Amino acid sequence: MVFNWTTSHPSTFILVGIPGLEDFHLWISIPFCSIYVLSILGNGILLVVIKTEPSLHEPMYLFLAMLAFADLVISTTAVPKILCNFWFRDQTIHINACLAQLFLIHCLTTMESGFMLAMAFDRYIAICNPLRHSAILTNQAISMMGLSVVIRGAVLLGPHPFLLQQLPYCKTNIISHTYCEFMALVKLACVDTTVIRAYGLFVIFLTGGLDFILIILSYILILRAVFSLPSKEARIKSLGTCSSHACVMLVFYTPAFFSFFSHRFGHVDPHIHILIANVYLLFPPMMNPIIYGVRTPGIRQRALHILARKPV
Repeated sequence: MVFNWTTSHPSTFILVGIPGLEDFHLWISIPFCSIYVLSILGNGILLVVIKTEPSLHEPMYLFLAMLAFADLVISTTAVPKILCNFWFRDQTIHINACLAQLFLIHCLTTMESGFMLAMAFDRYIAICNPLRHSAILTNQAISMMGLSVVIRGAVLLGPHPFLLQQLPYCKTNIISHTYCEFMALVKLACVDTTVIRAYGLFVIFLTGGLDFILIILSYILILRAVFSLPSKEARIKSLGTCSSHACVMLVFYTPAFFSFFSHRFGHVDPHIHILIANVYLLFPPMMNPIIYGVRTPGIRQRALHILARKPV
């Protein structure tokens, strides 16, 4: 297929999908669609369970509800357009829709990182200062922390669409990706993008990078407190309260950092990089409710009760 190129300010972009694997798009769509359905069901049930179960109205699960809502929006922002591309070869996306998709994906993944930091802070207080846990993490404090994470993401990621909209794309309007991604658009520009790239790096460090450092620091303090406990049973019980969060953190940050470093500094084959980028986008929203559902009896029992309920 040939695309005519006549302007440096396109009204539409072309999403290629996964370069080199175009003949397999229909097959790739099967796990993508399955993961999307599981993500919607899992996070939807998780939100209902947390809302309807009073025993789960605790800081950890309220932050988890915020994470689940962000997962729902991210999945719905990206996956339907990806599936339209794979199923119907609908590769065209209007520039405004592209920039809106880019903003929502990057903004909400930034918020997810912030919610995980808030969950790590909750675990730190619960283990290192348990007597003051309820006094420190009041409903007002939880609301303020959640609002701060949302504002941080919106303020830091807000300039991205406006900066990208001003760039001249005189090379091509073909995006070698399944969705609109910041660096994928920056690479299409035919002007010096050093400042924009530097701002992107600054935002990543100030959000995901700083969050990850603080999470690691909190876990160092948690482990120090846990291993100072007198009995083995107490140590195991304390570590067990952190295991779900640790699994969710690994599922989120591992593909995120791989995608980030390979996009900017590595020489990874395009189809490998884009597959990893899609894993980063699709896998955590599916796994988060599964991890917490399996490891949290209150969530698991309530979810099974909802699923087993017969319609009236």
